[in-house]
Amino acid sequence: MRAAVLFSGGKDSSLSALLVSPHFDITLVTVTFGVEENWRTARRVAEKLGYPHEVIEMEESVLGEITEIMLQDGNTRRGFNELHKRVIERVSEEFSVIVDGVRRDDIAPKLTIDEIRSIESRRGIHYVSPLMGFSRKTVNLLVDKYFEIEEGKDLYVSDYEFELRRYMRGRGIDPMSLFPENHIQSIVKERKDRYGEENARKKIETCKGI
Repeated sequence: MRAAVLFSGGKDSSLSALLVSPHFDITLVTVTFGVEENWRTARRVAEKLGYPHEVIEMEESVLGEITEIMLQDGNTRRGFNELHKRVIERVSEEFSVIVDGVRRDDIAPKLTIDEIRSIESRRGIHYVSPLMGFSRKTVNLLVDKYFEIEEGKDLYVSDYEFELRRYMRGRGIDPMSLFPENHIQSIVKERKDRYGEENARKKIETCKGI
């Protein structure tokens, strides 16, 4: 069964892909709003991990609507959750299984149980969150086992927050007035278990030949 892994090229989405890959034919999916070409970072990471990658486009106007929500609230929580729901709705147009790298301790974006059930029922999809039972500490242990990563505040990551910040700056809005100051991002640089990577690459070649 085909599954879309919502993919930024960071440690959480990469670990999610690794955990579900024995059970689904996964495609790493990065959503872009056309503000930046930061999806290219995710594509490079996908190649290193050995999984197929796809970019799905959404309208830039969505970022405008989310910005208004955040300005109204004075914080990012509700806006991020709304953006995340819209992304899942969009990806569900092309995939019946969606894998989300949200963790147990995450605050936003994070869907409630009722929101998950609603989307699954309305869209006829399966929503999978393999890291939901893991704390940040446990995730970091697993990441250290499988990946070499780079972490920092100003990385060219392939998540919606990066594009949203750029969009806000383009409108003359200072993102730092809304976003946490010490948000650390990550990019996977290499996969440590080379045997698993080679198996994933062989799987891609097999799929291409069908």
